[in-house]
Amino acid sequence: MNRSTYLTPEGYQNLKAELQDLIDNKRPDIARRLRLAIDMGDLSENADYIAAKEEQGFLEGRIKEIESMLLSAVIINESQSDLVNLGSTVTIQEVDSEPETYKIVGAQEANPLKGSISNESPIGKALLGRRTGDNVKVHTPGGDIVFKITQIK
Repeated sequence: MNRSTYLTPEGYQNLKAELQDLIDNKRPDIARRLRLAIDMGDLSENADYIAAKEEQGFLEGRIKEIESMLLSAVIINESQSDLVNLGSTVTIQEVDSEPETYKIVGAQEANPLKGSISNESPIGKALLGRRTGDNVKVHTPGGDIVFKITQIK
C-alpha cells in the first residue's frame, strides 16, 4: 500500500535537493572509496571496504525512500480555512501557560522544536477539523492536556 506523503512546497524542494546531492555527490564518493579499497586487495579484512559497503547500503536505502516519498507526495499549501487542516498554523494555549504556535505538516517534515507538528501526532490529530475558540482535550503519552485554539492562519 502506497501511503501519501504530505509535504509543504519547501519540504518537497528540500527532499528533491537531498536526493540530488545523494545521487550527484555521495554516490560517486562512495563508489570512489570502494574502488580504492578494492585496489588495496584482500577485502575480507579491509575495514575501509566494509565501512564503504555499509554506507553504500544506507545511501541506496535513503535514495529509494526519498524517491518513494516524492512519487507519493501531496503538496500542502497554507490553509485559508476557519478549520484546522494540513498547512494551517495554529496557536493554542493551555490554562495558565504561554500560547504556542504550530504549523500542521506531514510526518516527514514534523519538527516540534521548530514549530511544526505532524498531522499524525496526538496534538495534530486532535486539532484537525477544529475551529478558533474550541477547547481540545488530547491524550498524550505524558497524560491528558486541555488547550484552547486561539488562532488559525
